[in-house]
Amino acid sequence: MIARLADAPTLETRRLTLRAPRLEDFETWARFAASDRARHLGGPHDYGTAWRSFAHVAGQWAMRGYGSFVFHRKGSEAPLGMTGPWHPIHWPEQELGWTIWDETTEGAGLAFEAASCARDHAFRDLGWPTAVSYIADDNPRSIALAERLGATRDKTAAHPHPERTDILVYRHAPPKVLQ
Repeated sequence: MIARLADAPTLETRRLTLRAPRLEDFETWARFAASDRARHLGGPHDYGTAWRSFAHVAGQWAMRGYGSFVFHRKGSEAPLGMTGPWHPIHWPEQELGWTIWDETTEGAGLAFEAASCARDHAFRDLGWPTAVSYIADDNPRSIALAERLGATRDKTAAHPHPERTDILVYRHAPPKVLQ
């Protein structure tokens, strides 16, 4: 499926807008990617690698017709992070992922709000029957968010890096099961 970023849906929650990534989001992403906060994504990354990874996110929209959303507070365009459906070609399953780019926004429930909205979009609008989140075992905040979203550890699921024993897989139940 070839889609244009301009055709990507915009989702809203009580406090947030979720939209496709834009070029003007890149500098904020690049600062995050260059920081130690990106260690769970293989970082810190240099500027060129940050660009390639950001372009990969945009490419998911073009190649798959869906992808991760950049989210920001309503009334502001300042990007806070990214969340959404994600499925690189070599990964065994479709993933729901998230990143918070600015640590000062942690603890306010924004990642939960954004990821809940993105998860519901994946199940409702994309028709996903299931989704996983691949999380490093030394990332307690991400594990807590997965559990708060209702995901449970799936010890039998494959993940994209079988040589790594530090990757946990959390499985998300479709919304009807969560109700």
